[in-house]
Amino acid sequence: MIEAVGLTKRYGDKTAVYNLSFQVRPGAVTGFLGPNGSGKSTTMRMILGLDNPTAGHVTIGGYPYRMLPNAARQVGALLDAKAVHGGRSARNHLLSLAQLSGIPARRVDEVLGVVGLHEVARRRSKGFSLGMGQRLGIAAALLGDPQVLLFDEPVNGLDPEGILWVRNLMKSLAAEGRTVFVSSHLMSEMALTADHLIVIGRGQLLSDMSVKDFISANSADFARVRTPDTEPRQREKLSAALTAAGARVLPEQDGALRVTGLPLPRVSDIAHEAGVRLWELSPHQASLEEAYMRMTQGVVDYRSTTDQREGFHEPLPLGTQPPVPVPGQGQPGWYAPPPPGQGGPHPAAAPGVPQAPAGPYGAPGASGAVPGAPVAPAANPYARPVPRPGREAAADAPPAVAATAAPAATPAVPAGPAGSDVTKPEDAR
Repeated sequence: MIEAVGLTKRYGDKTAVYNLSFQVRPGAVTGFLGPNGSGKSTTMRMILGLDNPTAGHVTIGGYPYRMLPNAARQVGALLDAKAVHGGRSARNHLLSLAQLSGIPARRVDEVLGVVGLHEVARRRSKGFSLGMGQRLGIAAALLGDPQVLLFDEPVNGLDPEGILWVRNLMKSLAAEGRTVFVSSHLMSEMALTADHLIVIGRGQLLSDMSVKDFISANSADFARVRTPDTEPRQREKLSAALTAAGARVLPEQDGALRVTGLPLPRVSDIAHEAGVRLWELSPHQASLEEAYMRMTQGVVDYRSTTDQREGFHEPLPLGTQPPVPVPGQGQPGWYAPPPPGQGGPHPAAAPGVPQAPAGPYGAPGASGAVPGAPVAPAANPYARPVPRPGREAAADAPPAVAATAAPAATPAVPAGPAGSDVTKPEDAR
């Protein structure tokens, strides 16, 4: 049995584990859950004597790990599957571990067969895939036939067949009366493997109970009810009857009803009394993942942003105001309005004030102006547009104007009245 009492570990001003107490009993697979950075790996390292606790203590069978006689024969662990000399073969790696602990060489061949690596036992481990490395790490943990086993993410990199094999291996080891402590982030796999759960968050204990009790304590069971889709009034009638009986009724996206607050038989009786025909009446229990997410939602330190491209946004130049969102932009049928001076209203014009008719090249005409209406200055079609921060000048000008833009030193020619000819500089030569 593993027992931690007031376990605390600090790294400078950071507290990785604080006042953590729990027991891992033999005969069951105990899952060790928690968000990233919650202190799971630090706790396992303190159990194995790799890190000294700042306060508190942890024992295995009543003794600290360092005081166990021939600890490799009593405790097996997989914390880092990459902790292997890449130049050694799988068999030589296990053989070196066996010789250090007084384990006979025949045990090496046995565990290679257990994990399915007997065919590649002579190959160097540096050529192993991630899944093969995990199998080799599990073989090293089983080498001494220990009574206590610790695994940190044992199914990482394994294929479905390998995951099923690890699941059955954990259960068989616990059925033999061994203490099995498994840390993982795969909630679906923990629901199928673990019998008991220890959940921590930010280094502190959040839960220590069975899987069934954990799901019941952190989720709400409900009944799923469906009436004939061709009779919407039946659905409304049943919803009103259930609400009057004290149930909480929520609509589902597919047309069914989610009913909480009443047991399943009572829901059936209410539907019968109301004369409502049912197409579906089924109980629903939350998954381990739903219960885990609900419990740990307040202790997650690392969250992703909602904008997947947030880091690719270029910063605005100094002194530049962020663009004002345009109503309707991005919706179907939306198009950009023409810029000022190209047929669109002047930006200074008040709403509802008539605008002067546009002259050639988008400049307001000199004739036909409405008295009192603001009129923009006459635009020179051949003048070089003023560059804007972060954009090329030609990008702001109309295509025809940008293509015929003259040098800045070219004398400007004022625009004539609407319908009149404009003398271009090359015609005046």
